Amino acid sequence: MERAKKILNEKYKKAYLKLSNGVKLEGNAVGADVSVSGEMVFNTGMLGYSEAMTDPSYLGQILVFSFCLIGNYGIPALKDGNLFMSKGHESSSIKTQGIIVSDIYDGCYHHDGGSSLEDWMKKQDVPGISGIDTRYLVQMIRENRNLSGRIVPEGAKPQDKNKFEFLKNFKNNEYIDPAKYNLMPSVSTKERVILWKGLKKVAVIDCGAKWNIMRMLAERDCEVELLPWDSDFSEVKCDGWVISNGPGDPKNTGDLVERIKKDVLSLDKPILGICLGHQLLSLASGAKTKRLNHGHRSHNQPVFSLPEKKAYMSSQNHRYAVEKSSIQSGWELWFENANDNSVEGLRHKTKPFMSVQFHPEASSGPNDTSWIMDEFVNLL
Repeated sequence: MERAKKILNEKYKKAYLKLSNGVKLEGNAVGADVSVSGEMVFNTGMLGYSEAMTDPSYLGQILVFSFCLIGNYGIPALKDGNLFMSKGHESSSIKTQGIIVSDIYDGCYHHDGGSSLEDWMKKQDVPGISGIDTRYLVQMIRENRNLSGRIVPEGAKPQDKNKFEFLKNFKNNEYIDPAKYNLMPSVSTKERVILWKGLKKVAVIDCGAKWNIMRMLAERDCEVELLPWDSDFSEVKCDGWVISNGPGDPKNTGDLVERIKKDVLSLDKPILGICLGHQLLSLASGAKTKRLNHGHRSHNQPVFSLPEKKAYMSSQNHRYAVEKSSIQSGWELWFENANDNSVEGLRHKTKPFMSVQFHPEASSGPNDTSWIMDEFVNLL
């Protein structure tokens, strides 16, 4: 009887979401017994929660899933321990500070085996809260331009500040705004790594790269070299460059923009920028970026290609965008968001440079724009 009471108490342990606007919400604690802080963001996807939680672009953020049930197919196992070739994982660990869900399923029915979502979160020391009206919370996030929050389970311990480099100077009673930090050292590889052998060599500048970028390059018979964000790019020999996705403000990335301008743009080799990489390439070209009111985080963002104005559905995860009025001569608008007309892609008029704000590699999300990877590889 006592053991049953203990299990019941642990199962329904309370947790609180304390928001920077003064609102406090109560729910059930899930995952690890840890208190964390982060920027409040939301994703409207019905699935792909393991890909989202391991996406380095979510670093420093508390992710709210607006869909009613999360975790119903568990977390896929790593095949032979090989993360690179295991679908369902976009990095080596969970990058979100925590998650908020309406309801969570604690079983696992996945064709690749694996574990339940909650067991996975406990092993990786990531907390969450269930039993909160996430649709109400999403509306609140939309109405507050810069909303941060703290997940505080009852009796929780503070977050390990050694988990990510940007946490080292963080005080436990503060609200984290990841835009204030250079997040590159927390997500980028520490050394140059050859991930695949192929006919053409692509250097991927790792700003927090999703693994499906490398998978798709490998599938197209490319040799892939993953580079630390602070590499000396002038020493790299390759046939083309990919500037990856990643977290944070593109203007708070140290001297990365200047090094891209000096050592990558000057070579006239094919370049593909993705998400943060699109913003970094745009800054290197002389354009400007701005912070959006709400950001785009979903699987169903409609974009138009220009000039033909053909529609595609895209997967997106970003808070910043390129200012349309700042696009430099020699460059042209390639994609535009159908909802708010924001810049979704640029390309150079005469050189093999192109970039997209959305994710052609998806994972998760629609594959409508995977042809962009083909177009890039064909330029090599």
